[in-house]
Amino acid sequence: MGTVTIGVSIAVPEPHGSLLQERRAGFGDPAAHGIPTHVTLLPPTEVEASALPAVEAHLLSVAAAGRSFPMRLSGTGTFRPLSPVVYVQVVSGAAACSWLQEQVRDASGPMARELQFPYHPHVTVAHGIAEEAMDRAYEELSEYEAEWSCTGFALYEQGSDGVWRKLRDFDFGGGPMVPPQTPSPAARGTLPAH
Repeated sequence: MGTVTIGVSIAVPEPHGSLLQERRAGFGDPAAHGIPTHVTLLPPTEVEASALPAVEAHLLSVAAAGRSFPMRLSGTGTFRPLSPVVYVQVVSGAAACSWLQEQVRDASGPMARELQFPYHPHVTVAHGIAEEAMDRAYEELSEYEAEWSCTGFALYEQGSDGVWRKLRDFDFGGGPMVPPQTPSPAARGTLPAH
């Protein structure tokens, strides 16, 4: 059966998703149209294709424990010079994203893995392009704002053509909540009520 490359992310809804994707393409990022606008919960990860049912079962349990939360994007940031990325900042919802990505990568689950860099929720708008274009992305989107209620996340697979396609949505199981900014050790493994 072989392996597949998967990712888990929160989609940036319309009209924001298309707008940011078009801007990313406009900055000259060749990957723009192959990557739906998103906040990553699990970066590209290779798994056995036969493990996909276990992956979906794990994500169903993560989603069942989740609650909708407000997401707000505002302004830009960059990982340069460490990594050639310009992004739109997640200014509300970052703690919930951090909690979710920990659950997705849970050591006992089928997607357990270490990250190359510490987790930092963001929406990439330029990656690996000329420095001048990165500077333009950083400046032109510095006043960008968007907000919505996050009600779930999705599983994606990267095709042999490099394009990411959604396999399945996972909706949260409960009512609205916002996790605390610094979850206590006792809160790990359960989503704290607000």
